[in-house]
Amino acid sequence: MIDKLTAELFSRAPTEPLYHYTTFKGLFGIVESRQLWASDIRYMNDAAELRHTVDLVRREVKLRINKSGWNAKLLNALVDWLSRKLTNGHLLFAASFRENGNLLSQWRGYSTIGKGVSLGFHPAVISRVARRQGFKIARCIYDNAEQAALIKKLVDGVEYIADECEGMQYHEIFQRMESDLLMITAILKHPSFEEEAEWRVISPSYAEQACPRVKFREGTSMIVPYIELDLAENDQLRLQHVYLGPSPNSTNSINSLRMFLTRHGIDPDEGISDCKIPYRLR
Repeated sequence: MIDKLTAELFSRAPTEPLYHYTTFKGLFGIVESRQLWASDIRYMNDAAELRHTVDLVRREVKLRINKSGWNAKLLNALVDWLSRKLTNGHLLFAASFRENGNLLSQWRGYSTIGKGVSLGFHPAVISRVARRQGFKIARCIYDNAEQAALIKKLVDGVEYIADECEGMQYHEIFQRMESDLLMITAILKHPSFEEEAEWRVISPSYAEQACPRVKFREGTSMIVPYIELDLAENDQLRLQHVYLGPSPNSTNSINSLRMFLTRHGIDPDEGISDCKIPYRLR
């Protein structure tokens, strides 16, 4: 039941360009390796959002217990188990894209003033390369009502499976659903972030010892686990469009950006655009 819910959530394909904000250093790495780093979701900039799902589940569980008291042990165990898995469970990796390639909030959050770009990828290409590597893609859900309805279906599914598996330990029941539960968790975000309209390319879940692909990079305050997502098709990296971020010298910067991309055989189908956002040194 929950696997069908996950399949439904990840069935919608993007139709507009998907943008990835990054610094010039990030640009060099992406273009030269033709790869994007998909970070463990616990270590992403907005990893605190994972707790949002636990809060939603806790709220639904409280409503059900207050209403009937039915399945109280199971439902409380679900909240406890999910809380633990968000900090110490299977590994799940994600790469982030945005529908809007020119948002001031995203320039501030994911680039450096004067040294940022937003790379626009063909949605069909991202869908194909993700599928080829076992990743799935979905748009993040921000709407309160939609989230509440989804969590209700999720908890319904847990109760249904527990009933079908009568006599099985709770943790065994939850483990059977772990991958689906984590993937659903990864696309539920707090409504205050709705402006970003994020799509996530999400890996299968891995037990830590069963994922030799894991590499490590230096983060802002810790070491961050990641795996590589190959963006190339037919040994080429294709871009649909590129925005240059806020810059004190946009004309020269666009010229050198174009030269760099050309050197690597990349000619964005819809060109390179200045973001037109005034540069302010802070």
